[in-house]
Amino acid sequence: MSEFNTSDFMNPMLTQTWTNGRHLVRCVKVIAETHDVTTFTFGMSQPVLFFFKPGQFVTLELEIDGERVMRSYTISSSPSIPYSFSITVKRVPGGKVSNWLHDNLKSGDQIAVHGPVGQFNCMDFPADKVLLLSGGVGITPVMSMARWWFDTDSEVDMVFAHSARTPNDIIYAKELEYMSTRIDNFQMHLICERNEIGQAWGGYRGYMNLHMLSLIAPDFMEREVFCCGPEPYMEAVRNMLRDAGYDMDRYHEESFGETPAKDVKQAEKHADEAELEEQQPKETVQISFADSDATAAVEVGVTLNEAAAEAGVNIAKACGVGICGACRVKVVSGDVEMAHNGGITEEEIEAGYVLSCCTQVKGDVQIET
Repeated sequence: MSEFNTSDFMNPMLTQTWTNGRHLVRCVKVIAETHDVTTFTFGMSQPVLFFFKPGQFVTLELEIDGERVMRSYTISSSPSIPYSFSITVKRVPGGKVSNWLHDNLKSGDQIAVHGPVGQFNCMDFPADKVLLLSGGVGITPVMSMARWWFDTDSEVDMVFAHSARTPNDIIYAKELEYMSTRIDNFQMHLICERNEIGQAWGGYRGYMNLHMLSLIAPDFMEREVFCCGPEPYMEAVRNMLRDAGYDMDRYHEESFGETPAKDVKQAEKHADEAELEEQQPKETVQISFADSDATAAVEVGVTLNEAAAEAGVNIAKACGVGICGACRVKVVSGDVEMAHNGGITEEEIEAGYVLSCCTQVKGDVQIET
């Protein structure tokens, strides 16, 4: 067993930074936003900073009915919450991927993602005043932007105008309301096409038009505009702004569901390479538990937490980065490598204890939980 020396690294937590490529991630949360919209949150067993430019997207690599399927979704979370990222998916009638995600993907499942990529983002177009326009599930990239500015205490003056079919279709309604009550540089405006029987609604009704926009943001001509939604919605917004004489060089849009072909092709290339790699024989070792009959063959390099899960043994885990010490176990015998962050003492290490969340298996090992 070798002890990790944090002084050898600029970052004492050994945190990696997300870069464009293929990554295996695990679903950690599934959140129902509305009756047909769900948020899926992903993370990794090892600490990774999921940094991206708010507005960018990832491409999911899935296997559905024995066939590889690639589908892109905007990241709806903010890099200000760095150890995970989320996508928010609307169930589309007849939609192969959206229905599969809603019906099958659950907490604990592992999938491959490619990215992050995308030219539509708020960091490449800095501005003091912005107008965020969205329709339906097109809210996801502009919500990522708004969350970023909100969480980082930015002074960017935000006007957020979202259009939905009915009050029950408003995504992130409670969070938007919360944000609007906490800072004075975030103005929220919600527009519903209609309200059905039993739905109380006191906001804007109908479709976005120039008169409505002038009420929502009287100074819209001075603002950088970020827009996302169905194509008919964005076409209407473009025409409205052009007719008003808006400088369209300051208008930025992304149509959800449309992904640049080069990004999909790159993702498919990475998937092909990973498939070939997976076909190569892997070095495996044996993990066993002294206080039970549980054993498992695992790949070299997995953490003790992951190896225990393979063996059907649950090891308590809290922080996941070697700080809290909740996942401490004793190595009875075998070769492991630990990269902790202060959650274990030198005396415990000398006695054979490790933190299973940040300890990798290097050879056959026996553990006492």
